[in-house]
Amino acid sequence: MSDCLFCKIASGEIPADIVYQDAQLVAFRDINPQAPTHILVIPRQHIETLNDLSADDEHLAGQLVRRAGLIAQTLGHADAGYRTVFNCNVHGGQTVFHLHLHLLAGRPMTWPPG
Repeated sequence: MSDCLFCKIASGEIPADIVYQDAQLVAFRDINPQAPTHILVIPRQHIETLNDLSADDEHLAGQLVRRAGLIAQTLGHADAGYRTVFNCNVHGGQTVFHLHLHLLAGRPMTWPPG
């Protein structure tokens, strides 16, 4: 999608602090972090929300979650713990309409989250 911020980051058109990338995914540091470690893991493919995932996307959704766990482990957060979050649509807190998983770590997380 030509006007999507995250599509532009995934294509390299907009720079980001990328911590991981492969043919399917890109992971980068959030520019407005809500924790000492705040990474966004996105598919390169433009999918607006969780509601837009199809049965064909199930493997991709699994890759997002698995990669977040591997990044947390690589950054030293696996043992202390971390949070992963998908926000969906406006009431769910989604502000960029390109599917993304938040990986938050580096401090104790409270509950309820918001």
